This record gives sequence, structure tokens and C-alpha cells, in this order.
Amino acid sequence: MTGIVALYIFMLAAFCGYEIIAKVPVILHTPLMSGSNFVHGIVLVGAMVALGSAVTPLEKIIGFVGVLLAAGNAVGGYVVTERMLEMFKSSGAKKKTGGGH
Repeated sequence: MTGIVALYIFMLAAFCGYEIIAKVPVILHTPLMSGSNFVHGIVLVGAMVALGSAVTPLEKIIGFVGVLLAAGNAVGGYVVTERMLEMFKSSGAKKKTGGGH
């Protein structure tokens, strides 16, 4: 696969992803994101495979940036999920203190 074809596929995927996410209502975004965290892991694996098959310095730089962005996306998805789950905990569970207060 040539670099131009790979760049075309990347741009097409970015455009499609943006269009799909832009149509999701705000109230559904967080539950959908928490349910699709596994996709972020697949993206990270794909970025690592692309970096591993890179030959030229430009391909290696693009692959490294892809791995960084995919890792940030995966971690961010789990952080948002954790914050969302914290909102649904009862107030008694949040006030666990060991001081006997």
C-alpha cells in the first residue's frame, strides 16, 4: 500500500468518524463512549501495527503520532467512563471516611 493510499484512507476515516459523532445527541455521547472503549484499544493496536511496518522516517513519525493519539483516546475514554460512573454513586458511598465521623 502506498503512502498516498494510506493517507487517503486515513482522511476518509477521519471525515466519516467526525460526521458520525457530530450526529450523536449530547445526552447519548457519554454512554455510547463508555460502551465502545474496546474500539479505542483496537485503534491502538492498529496504530502500533502501522508503526511497526513503517519504513521511511516520515512513516515512522506519522505512526508514532498515531500511537500517541490512539493511546490518549483509549485512556480518555476510560477516564470519562470513570467520571460518569462516579456521578451515579450515592452520596453515602462518596463520604466513606475512616475517621468515624
